[in-house]
Amino acid sequence: MTQPDRKIDIKDLLKEKLAEGFAPLGAERFRATQVLDWVYRRCADDFSGMNNLPAGLRRTLDEKFYISDLEVVRKLESKDGVKKFLFQLEDGEKIESVFIPSKSTSTVCLSSQVGCKFACKFCASGKTGFVRNLRPAEIINQALFFRKNKYHVTNIVLMGMGEPLDNYDNVLKAVRILNAPYGLGVGQRKITISTCGLIPGIKKLAKEKLQIELSVSIHSPNDKTRSILMGVNNKYPLKDLMEACRGYAKQTNRQITFEYVLIKGLNDSKKDAQDLAGLVKGMLAKVNLIAFNPVDGLDYVPPGLDCTRMFKSALDRKGIVSTMRNPRGADIEAACGQLRLRH
Repeated sequence: MTQPDRKIDIKDLLKEKLAEGFAPLGAERFRATQVLDWVYRRCADDFSGMNNLPAGLRRTLDEKFYISDLEVVRKLESKDGVKKFLFQLEDGEKIESVFIPSKSTSTVCLSSQVGCKFACKFCASGKTGFVRNLRPAEIINQALFFRKNKYHVTNIVLMGMGEPLDNYDNVLKAVRILNAPYGLGVGQRKITISTCGLIPGIKKLAKEKLQIELSVSIHSPNDKTRSILMGVNNKYPLKDLMEACRGYAKQTNRQITFEYVLIKGLNDSKKDAQDLAGLVKGMLAKVNLIAFNPVDGLDYVPPGLDCTRMFKSALDRKGIVSTMRNPRGADIEAACGQLRLRH
C-alpha cells in the first residue's frame, strides 16, 4: 500500500540517522536500536506491537514513519532448486529477485533499479528501458523477504535488474544496512556489487574502505566487440576501465571478478581468451565464464561445452584464475541476463 508522502520509510535510514531524529521526539537514542531490532530481527510490519517502547513513542513513530514491504506477485521454481520471485512495489512497479541454493551456500540475487538504462545487447533487463532507481528500503526488502520466510541466506549479490553503481548512494546505504549488526548482519565479504563498468562508481567505491566483492562485466577483450555488446564501452573504453580496476584492486587489496558471457562466434575464440589474459595479467583478479543464457528476441547462441573448456584452458595456460559458472534457473528465466520487465 502506498504511504503518505509525509511519512518516512524507516528502512531508508541508517541507525545513526534514525537515532539523531529521536531527540526532537523526546526519545533516547537507544530507542533506535530497539526499533530496528523489531524491524530487521523480528520482521515487524508496524509499530503497535513494539511492546518495549513507550506507548507515546509508538504513536509518534506511526505518525512520522512507516515500515514498507513487498507484495509477491508470482513465484517460479526451477527444476534445479532456484526460485524466482516477482515483487510489486508501492507504486505498482515490479522487480525480480532470485534465490540460488547450493550445497555450501545460499545466495540471493537482488535488483537495484526498475529496468536498466544501459541495455547490454545480451541482457533482458534493459530491453524495456529504465523506469527508476530503487530506494534503500526496496533493495533491503528483497533480502528481508527471504529472512521472513525462513530461507537460509549466506550470500547477497546485487546482480539483478539494474546497474548498482548507477544508483550508487541508495545501493551503498542498503549494503551498509544489510551488513550492519542491527540490520541483516551479512558479512561484507559475502556481499557482491556488480557493474557494467561505470568508472566513476568504481573509483568512488574504492574509497569506501569496504570489504565487499566487486564484479565487473567485461565480455570482450577488444573495444569493437565490447561496444557492440555494451554501449557503455563507448563512454568508458577498456583501457580506461582496466586502469580503474587495477587502481581499485591496489587500493582495496580485494580481488575483482571479471564476468565474461561467452557467445558463440562473437567472443569465444582462442584469440579472445589470449587477449583477455593480456588485459587481466598481473592484476588481483579472476575471470568468471558464463555461457550465454537465451533471451527472447535475441539471436545470440551459447557456445558448446567444449568451446567453454577451451576458453578456460587458454586462460589457465596464461596463469589467469578462472571459473566456469554452472547455469542455474534458466528454465524459469532466472539465470544471468534473463531478469526483465515482462509485467
